Amino acid sequence: MTDPVQTKRFTQVAKTNDLKDGTMKEIKVQGKEVFLAKVRDKIYAADNICPHMGGKLGQGKLEGTVVTCPRHASKFDLTDGHVIRWTDWTGIKASASKLFRAPHPIITYPVKIDGDNILIEI
Repeated sequence: MTDPVQTKRFTQVAKTNDLKDGTMKEIKVQGKEVFLAKVRDKIYAADNICPHMGGKLGQGKLEGTVVTCPRHASKFDLTDGHVIRWTDWTGIKASASKLFRAPHPIITYPVKIDGDNILIEI
């Protein structure tokens, strides 16, 4: 038997006036923890759980399109999820961290605006 193909679809998750420029909002959609970020009138959506050690990215720091995890200062670019910095650790601690948890990007989701509704494809 084959697994049924899951169809992604856009789901309304917030209103455009829920976010001011330079802010983030944590949401739960279809059982997933996601956060929204508004940067210069563009809205981004990504997994809220940091792949390094599970910090809540939506509670981190937003600088332009870069989000910094509040737990170990991992940094990711919201335009495509790529890793900018895996942790702020140095030396042997940083090397050991990469052995146990190899750096990998965060999952980002397509965003669409329909009137004053924010929709993400999930």
